[in-house]
Amino acid sequence: MRIAIRRTIAVLREKQILHKLGVAVSIAVIAAACYVLYHILRGIDLERVLDAMSQTDPSSIALAAVFVAAGYFTLTFYDLFAVHAIGRGDVPYRVNALAAFTSYSIGHNVGASALTGGAVRYRIYSAWGLDAIDVAKVCFLAGLTFWLGNAAVLGLGVAYHPEAASAVDQLPPSVNRVLALLILSGLMIYVAWVSFKPRCVGRGSWTVTLPGGKLTLLQIAIGIVDLGFCALAMYVLTPDEPNVGFVVVAVIFVSATLLGFASHSPGGLGVFDAAMLVGLWQMDKEELLAGMLLFRLLYYIVPFVISVIVLAVREIVLGARLKRVRPLTEALKPKPVRGDPSPG
Repeated sequence: MRIAIRRTIAVLREKQILHKLGVAVSIAVIAAACYVLYHILRGIDLERVLDAMSQTDPSSIALAAVFVAAGYFTLTFYDLFAVHAIGRGDVPYRVNALAAFTSYSIGHNVGASALTGGAVRYRIYSAWGLDAIDVAKVCFLAGLTFWLGNAAVLGLGVAYHPEAASAVDQLPPSVNRVLALLILSGLMIYVAWVSFKPRCVGRGSWTVTLPGGKLTLLQIAIGIVDLGFCALAMYVLTPDEPNVGFVVVAVIFVSATLLGFASHSPGGLGVFDAAMLVGLWQMDKEELLAGMLLFRLLYYIVPFVISVIVLAVREIVLGARLKRVRPLTEALKPKPVRGDPSPG
């Protein structure tokens, strides 16, 4: 059975079927989102949206900013956990925090986060002796933490309030509850699977040892806290009336986020927005759109600008250090004695 599965995967990789399928899914998701957005936004009053943004309570914006900051702080533990998991606990937390914050904020905005975020991480971690394979392992384990957290939040939220997911996927609540229970069951099976003995994925130097049961539960907890803070930031920026409750907003927010990742569009642009507008249909469209724009400003634009500035300053500082070290290195090189025959 295992041999058959491996051969099937090898054929799929050789013919790039999985890659082509992923591209097709991304295009389909983006196309559907554009169609939905066109029909939702064609009656939107832009002046009302701008007016709603200007009238948003400053304390709500400040509270959302605090939740966003807390979310990005939690993101730093993705890298801290992953770097320790590959046996590089000598890398300081400040380096983990810098790599996580800059890679995620830039990856979120540029798109193709696996590539852009990986490149940023490599630039930072290579200074501490991590090679490309090490960075790839860090990206994999950090991504695993994210998806485990997403699965837990989505499973728990939909199981508790399946009607919230029905607003997005248009499936009956009973079906969504069954799907949620399947997700939670899959999580429990995975935790049990990695608890019995060490599990590895990959081959050769690319082999990654999966965290055990207790560490997997820690991964899930980190992911839940991260998504919880992000959902809270979105919740405080949504209209006060009707008050649908935090759980409903959280389920729709996570669903919209996952659809945005599936589309691979920068920041889930268009896809995330369409899912939020469809899921929270009972809210005033202009007021909801104003809250979503403020969320994008706080969660995407501001961290992106800060990351670019931080990385630029870092490169300038590193370049200045290199200029100071290079003359000293040249001076310490042994000089040939005058009159000695030249080599060769």
